[in-house]
Amino acid sequence: MVKNRTPADVLCDSLIYFLLGCIFLITIYPFWNQVVTALSSKQEEAITLLPKGLSFGSFLLSLDYPGLWSGYRNTILRTVCGVLLGTTVTALLAYPLAKAQLPFNRFFTALVLFTMLFSGGLIPNYLLIKSLGLINTFWALILPGLTGAFNVFIMRNFFRSLPDSLEESAQIDGAGYFSIFTKIILPISSPVLATVSLWIAVAHWNAWFDSMIYIQDPHKQVLQVILRKIIIENNLNDMERMTQGVPLKDLFSTKQLQATVICLSVIPMLIVYPFVQKYFVKGIMVGAVKG
Repeated sequence: MVKNRTPADVLCDSLIYFLLGCIFLITIYPFWNQVVTALSSKQEEAITLLPKGLSFGSFLLSLDYPGLWSGYRNTILRTVCGVLLGTTVTALLAYPLAKAQLPFNRFFTALVLFTMLFSGGLIPNYLLIKSLGLINTFWALILPGLTGAFNVFIMRNFFRSLPDSLEESAQIDGAGYFSIFTKIILPISSPVLATVSLWIAVAHWNAWFDSMIYIQDPHKQVLQVILRKIIIENNLNDMERMTQGVPLKDLFSTKQLQATVICLSVIPMLIVYPFVQKYFVKGIMVGAVKG
């Protein structure tokens, strides 16, 4: 039965759509502005909605820049390893914490919560990484942030929301805890696994501070550090060598090159996100209800 819509309903829906449209424009415009700036010619730097003097030269120059590809390689490798290891460790920690009968459950839960409220600080973390011999190594970017307390609690709450009858029936059939975890719990936990994986992936993709501190070899630097040199430090010396003697400022503006590398760094996340979006809201809601 279709409910008759009153003028108040129409007005309310119109207001909601208007607000959502405004939020969409505010969200999409900064990125669209970078796309327009990157595709416009050097002479057209005014703020416009469409590119003027359409030019792909800045993209071609950036794609020929070896530092960009090495940064892509290191960032993709970091993101993939960080997601696989981080999600695995988070699930292995969250599953036993979801069991009320676990001895000292409250103690271990409080221990995880403590790490979310207090940190050792930058200098102790650096000294720890140095004493472990991880300086200038790939693992310095993975191991310190292998899991996070917030992700653990979201996944723990999701595991708690699953019916106990699933595990009880498996135990009657002789399955152990590890078999139950890998063959029953994980297959039906795809929403929260996808959600936590997305959070970890975005965190690793955007991270730059730890790479700047721990990594000294420029060939091991992640993409975001390279972008920082171009955007914040305005360091275009490496690109200058690729123009065969022609001053870089005569070919492209600094703003145009900065917008280009920003677009190239965002594209991979835009490609991945739609595939996990359907799990995102469900994973958050289910994992946040039961505490």
